[in-house]
Parts: sequence; structure tokens; C-alpha cells
Amino acid sequence: MRLDRYDIKILHILHQQGRITKSGLAEAINLSVSPCWERVKRLEDAGIIQGYGARINTDILFKRTPVMVEVTLKQHNADAFHRFERAMMQCEEVVDCFATGGGVDYILRVMSEGIDHYQRLIDSWLVSELGIERYFTYIVTKTIKQRSAKLEFSPEMLA
Repeated sequence: MRLDRYDIKILHILHQQGRITKSGLAEAINLSVSPCWERVKRLEDAGIIQGYGARINTDILFKRTPVMVEVTLKQHNADAFHRFERAMMQCEEVVDCFATGGGVDYILRVMSEGIDHYQRLIDSWLVSELGIERYFTYIVTKTIKQRSAKLEFSPEMLA
């Protein structure tokens, strides 16, 4: 999908101000409301805009222990990867799961009710058929920086 300058402006503004009104967005990009909103719908339909939401500070609502986990699997084949990834998708405590190269198969961010709860979760994974060979746990003691990725636009996006 080719993006023009209006599309890029829409993406930039929505990334910065997700709650902007339809008329406010149209005014900001210098289009009338209907054509502006048609562009937004086209960007949504193309999957470029995946959704809208608020970032919730869960620390205020309830205390969770963030844990980073490196996981290496025993086997390195499609079935083993699929089985592990399916389990991670179904686990509510796993908020991020990244497949990685460089010696570790996955890096997880787990939000646990506490260290004991986290260890019981790991123990259940180890006795299941997930095929974990080894794992390393890193307890997050302080969050230094956490935010959404900054959306950058390059001239190549207009080509």
C-alpha cells in the first residue's frame, strides 16, 4: 500500500493523539471530515492501524512483579516452536513473547502476582510438554523507561 502525505500525517497525529476527534483530525491535515475518515478506514482495513487503546498504569490498580525470562527449547523444529508459542499466547501472565536469534529462543515479559506465583508458573511449564531445555529469570527491580515505540516517517514511505 502506498502512503501519501495525508496518510502519513494521519498516522503521525493518531500516534500522538489517539483520542483526537474526527473533525480535529480532518482540520489538522487540512481535509474535510468525510475524505479524512475514509483514509482512516482504509488504513485500518489495510492493517496499518491495528487498533486504539489507553495505556493503563497497572501498578496503581494492583501490584504485579515484572519478570524477564530467557527460554531455550530442547528441540528446534516447527512443531516445538508452534507448541511453545501457542502456550505463551494462552498464558495471561505472559504479556510479551519475542522469538530471538543469537543463542536464546525466546525472551518473555511476565507479569506475576509475586515471585512464588511466577515460580509455580515456571514449574508448570517444566512438567508440561513445552520442551523447555533451560531458562533464566531476571526480576525487574525498577522500570527506567517504558513507552510505545516512536513512529518515524521517512521519505521512502511516500515513494
